[in-house]
Amino acid sequence: MTRISLERIRQIEARRDELQAMMASGELPSDRFVQVSKEYAELEPVANAASEVRRLRQEAESLRFMTQESDAELRAMAADELIANDTALVEADRRLALALLPRDAADERAAMLEVRAGTGGDEAALFAGDLLRMYQRYAERQGWRVELISASASEVGGYKEVVASIAGAGVFAKLKFESGVHRVQRVPVTEAGGRIHTSAATVAVLPEAEEVDVQIEDKDLRVDIYRSSGAGGQHVNTTDSAVRITHIPTGIVVIQQDERSQHKNRAKAMKVLRTRLYEAERERLANERSGARKSMVGSGDRSERIRTYNFPQGRVTDHRINLTLHRLPEILEGELDELVGALIAEDEAERLAQLSD
Repeated sequence: MTRISLERIRQIEARRDELQAMMASGELPSDRFVQVSKEYAELEPVANAASEVRRLRQEAESLRFMTQESDAELRAMAADELIANDTALVEADRRLALALLPRDAADERAAMLEVRAGTGGDEAALFAGDLLRMYQRYAERQGWRVELISASASEVGGYKEVVASIAGAGVFAKLKFESGVHRVQRVPVTEAGGRIHTSAATVAVLPEAEEVDVQIEDKDLRVDIYRSSGAGGQHVNTTDSAVRITHIPTGIVVIQQDERSQHKNRAKAMKVLRTRLYEAERERLANERSGARKSMVGSGDRSERIRTYNFPQGRVTDHRINLTLHRLPEILEGELDELVGALIAEDEAERLAQLSD
């Protein structure tokens, strides 16, 4: 792991002190004060980590000097403390390196969750419903808000496709590694012979875009209004309220028909369109920066099988990090902290390793 230089640590601390002085001066215009406050809030944890590294390094120098003392007892005490200091310094260096890693600007955003039934027919739709419920339960545990944007229900239960908006603190940071193919192995309720079937559903997690993030020109849109079809309330199919928006430059098509109001359907469709355009631009920039190199954990390849839920054995296996947990019922009830934490830790470790390449 790259060791952060003392000069870099001093620069970080100096910038923190400079920002503190600027805020305390009382001379900043309100808009500038907001900018400085935001920078300070982002820098403060980094500066604290840097100060801790500097303190431990200075302490190590003193202890090493003490190990040269003539007093044997003093030398032994210093040697013991040096061992503890070295352990603490390794962890402090790691915390500082992590704090200095480039942050994903989308980490604090709300997220758009899309779950689609894959191979497996009715069983895949039921599994898609199980996954949606799992994420809803996890969101409840995190204190997040979940709003269904659109849903195409299956006749036997579950969903052929469902899109939800999840809002709260750090939603995308915790859910962004869920994108990919989720596979289930179990005996379907429709299976009389008790045979285990394998089905799949695809999950996509996209950071939600604000209007200021994506500029969409009216001339780039084709908007079609038509009568809703399929299951719905008694009024859904009696008015021309369904909206199909085509973004002509990219060919992205969004259909929204769950609301009775044409205006509500259009607003939801535009929210989905903005998010998909924002994600497309993020992917383009990421590919430019990283070239062909992809993160093992967060490649974003939605055709990649990332996880298996095996009901007969009661286990969940994440194939990217070779982690198997025998806690299937709890995980389906939204107890995802162990999985999410392991994925974040693996991503951090990989990015730290890349710093040393």
